[in-house]
Amino acid sequence: MKLYTKISIGLIAGAVVGVGVNFLSAQFDFDSGVSLVRAVEPIGIAWVRLIRMIVVPLVVASLVVGAASLGDLRTLGRVGGKTVGFYMFTTAVAVSIGLLLSNVMKPGRGLTEESRQALAAEYGAQAEGSIELANQAPSVVDMLLSMIPDNPVGAAANAQMLPLILFSILFGVAATMIREDRRKAVLGFFEGVNDISMQIIHWIMALAPYAVFALIASVTARFGFEILKSLMWYTLVVVFGLLLHAFGTYPLILRFLANLSPLEFFKRIRAAQLLGFSTSSSSATLPVTMTVAEENLGVSNKMASFVLPLGATVNMDGTALYQGVAVMFIAQVFGIDLTIGQQLIVVLTATLASVGAAGVPSAGIITLTLVLRQAGVPETGIALIIGVDRILDMLRTSVNITGDLTVTSVIAKSEGETLLPEKWGLDTEASKA
Repeated sequence: MKLYTKISIGLIAGAVVGVGVNFLSAQFDFDSGVSLVRAVEPIGIAWVRLIRMIVVPLVVASLVVGAASLGDLRTLGRVGGKTVGFYMFTTAVAVSIGLLLSNVMKPGRGLTEESRQALAAEYGAQAEGSIELANQAPSVVDMLLSMIPDNPVGAAANAQMLPLILFSILFGVAATMIREDRRKAVLGFFEGVNDISMQIIHWIMALAPYAVFALIASVTARFGFEILKSLMWYTLVVVFGLLLHAFGTYPLILRFLANLSPLEFFKRIRAAQLLGFSTSSSSATLPVTMTVAEENLGVSNKMASFVLPLGATVNMDGTALYQGVAVMFIAQVFGIDLTIGQQLIVVLTATLASVGAAGVPSAGIITLTLVLRQAGVPETGIALIIGVDRILDMLRTSVNITGDLTVTSVIAKSEGETLLPEKWGLDTEASKA
């Protein structure tokens, strides 16, 4: 049985068990059932920690080898420029979709005053905590300076991905300029670290179905569908926007810029999508995303090793789209009409904030607070949506990962790579004629 099939079974079984326990608890005071399901959550948490354990050595080794494999600085600059440009473009499209849907569907108009007050009372303290963290977030200048690590080892220890990525790329480029015998020795070491990391990942992934079951069961047992009732319209707008971006924007990019079949593409990446949905973390899913890119899509190791770690850090399409809807939702609840100019500020702020999201705790909510501030919308409004954030975070992470793999495929194609030749390109039959 394929891994993605096992993960799918674990996900569905966890959802069924969690919702069932939540229903029994609500109807028959079955609190012991909720406690029992939540007791297995540490299994999923431990598994996520195992994956995060291997992320830093994998990112460092893969980026050093990938940057060195790209060759000269001209090639590195060309690939790097295209990568960041595509990531920023898809992020801007995503947040624009969120704003457009919010203007048309107006999710904030349907929330009653009673529901608004109840949500504010329940999650107000958590909202204040997020605002306090946002106040401590670095300025744009500080964020740029923080990309240069005082101590690369310290950056690795604290999982500060942006400075770690910059150092690893510089290290890999510098490796191409030293004596050949020493270059081979250094790169051989990092290639070995990369191979060892991938072997550990294979071991960890054998536990994935059980961990996914534990994580999903715990979430659904805790929340069920009750929290969605008051926020159903907002939730549906976010979900519709995410699906529209995933199955609208990305297929168009794949079709016209990479000449690939979107249907076959989605079939080949579903293991990474399911894992991202379960863990709500692009970084934690990165090892599997890289494996999928190389083994299922045919992207070269040097390209996947360079483009995907960047994507896991700076590409947050799903998060940006959600922020666009959330800002409009909160503004509509408070009766604030955002002008076109203010909405353009939301697009710009959400796009730029996504780059620094990896360095901010509770990235989605914290960066949302920053976007609200720039748009002139009351920051305490996050109390209205924070209750469903965990559920939506799962879906938007899957969208983020889909975007990473889409851009990686486009960049690989633009650099002359053939993705799994003649098996799934749109021009397969024409090429045989």
